[in-house]
Amino acid sequence: MLIIGNGRVITRDEAAPYLPEGGVAVEGELIREVGPTAALRAKYPGAEFIDARGGVIMPGLINAHTHIYSGLARGLSIRGHDPHTFYQVLDGMWWNIDRHLDLEGTRASAYATILECIKNGVTTIFDHHASYWEITGSLFALRDVAKEMGMRAGLCYEVSERDGLKKCDEAIEENAAFAKWAAAEKSDMISAMFGGHALFTISDATFEKMAKANDGLTGFHIHVCEGSTDRTDSWDRYGMRPIDRLKIHGILGPKTILGHCIELTDDELDEIAATDTMCVTNPESNMGNAVGVAPVLKMFEKGILVGLGTDAYTHDMLESLKVELIIQRHHARLPNVGWMESTGMLFQNNAKMVERYISRPIGVLKPGALADVAVFDYAPFTPFSDANVDGHMIFGFQGRMCTHTMINGKLLYKDRKLVACDEAAVTERIYAAADRLWRELNP
Repeated sequence: MLIIGNGRVITRDEAAPYLPEGGVAVEGELIREVGPTAALRAKYPGAEFIDARGGVIMPGLINAHTHIYSGLARGLSIRGHDPHTFYQVLDGMWWNIDRHLDLEGTRASAYATILECIKNGVTTIFDHHASYWEITGSLFALRDVAKEMGMRAGLCYEVSERDGLKKCDEAIEENAAFAKWAAAEKSDMISAMFGGHALFTISDATFEKMAKANDGLTGFHIHVCEGSTDRTDSWDRYGMRPIDRLKIHGILGPKTILGHCIELTDDELDEIAATDTMCVTNPESNMGNAVGVAPVLKMFEKGILVGLGTDAYTHDMLESLKVELIIQRHHARLPNVGWMESTGMLFQNNAKMVERYISRPIGVLKPGALADVAVFDYAPFTPFSDANVDGHMIFGFQGRMCTHTMINGKLLYKDRKLVACDEAAVTERIYAAADRLWRELNP
């Protein structure tokens, strides 16, 4: 038994949303009770006590779309890379990186990503992996690092024909093998999806192979209309809209995530809603790649379950939240829209998406929910409660204010120190892999 207490508790539980001086009692992987700190300590006198020191105790954050394989790219400049189009960004930077990732590079990327997530209070990630230098075993390598570090993760491999059909088939096989493992494992910590890059890199024949290999084991996780190329390619080569291609191949459905979804029509959004397919927006990445703004306001109007991701641009979900709000307002040219949608994606919808893959409640502090908890060192100098907490999150919080992170009942980060691993040794391993990768990219 463990109690995290002496803090302002934001539960995201409508029945009891806020305790000004409270705590969370954790037993095993679940939350046992939420209540006043003094009452919890009296009730469970033998419990270990973690002092939040007046900080904010809240559910761990969820990143609904990221890319572990970019974990070694921070500060990297590839000689001669000067992109003028989105395709050039992909081919010159990201595909170039993944073409040089072996299994050790994949593992190092996972360590880097997960370290950053834990330090920012992120307790669950949906990852979309690519390592076209060494495909086979890559999802299992990610699984092993996630298990070692204690991260809750949904994993898939990015099927694409961009490097030829042989590697494309290997990617399909990797997805299928991992999906079979996950189906047998039935874990709330590690789940599988069936990944695909973008429609313009996937032929109808490959979609047929993907659907056959998946055979209903899990949902798909695929990039859709991140730029205009998916739209033009679908019309020019297949005479139909991108969403129609996904529909006829059985890709849509309640366990499928469509990433980005910028260049979509109202009719296509209606089809997404009708199939209860999930979408994820990634505001900073989309702005950085100059590809546009996802129609999030329309998605909400149509009842689509849309979540918030980062596309690995950052591991700070609160940073992504701030940008999502202002880009929606900027795009609509209205200063009074986007608030409920932006906060709703991060604090409600992301949890609903994860719950389609696990057996217990998440993203909420209440008895019986999975014990994913984050503590933030935030001392408000204006009134603070459940009535205005999202305003504090947007204008006051930062991911690096996180002081404690618990995932599945295990305290991984305590007083800003990683307790689940030797950070210095892990960082040295990451650096060695990054140094080798950078030398290969700039010979």
